[in-house]
Amino acid sequence: MKQGLGTQLRHLIELLDGAVQQAYADAGLDYRPRYTPVMRVLAQRQSATIGQLAELAGITQPAATQTVALMKKEGLLLVAAGGEDGRQRVVRLSSQGEALLPHLQMCWQATKRAADSLDAELAFPLSTCLAQAITILEQRSFGERIRDASKKVAATP
Repeated sequence: MKQGLGTQLRHLIELLDGAVQQAYADAGLDYRPRYTPVMRVLAQRQSATIGQLAELAGITQPAATQTVALMKKEGLLLVAAGGEDGRQRVVRLSSQGEALLPHLQMCWQATKRAADSLDAELAFPLSTCLAQAITILEQRSFGERIRDASKKVAATP
């Protein structure tokens, strides 16, 4: 039986994230792959609000909020009130987070090379396919596509 798209994507993420998690462990790092988008942004800029992190990292604001909370708890980030009314949260790397960066950057380089080798072996590069799928779904969501398909299914006797 052919697996559905969601099942295939979850399995692919398990295969990728599991290997990346193991690479961090092999490097002696106690670090989660989900932290990487936030760490990459903060490696490039001194600080950012949660909204800026979400936008620059290409993740949702709830995902950014949850990830920042976990990273703060692990001592990787410092979070302070910011903005005119103090409601915005400004995030920056802690000294522990800054000290971790050179080790992470080595892991990221190895991961990038591994991803490039995967792309090279595929008939169509996965990274290109994923970027195209994201762009298309940002123009017309999967939810909208499901609603349209449901109308057609309901109309078919």
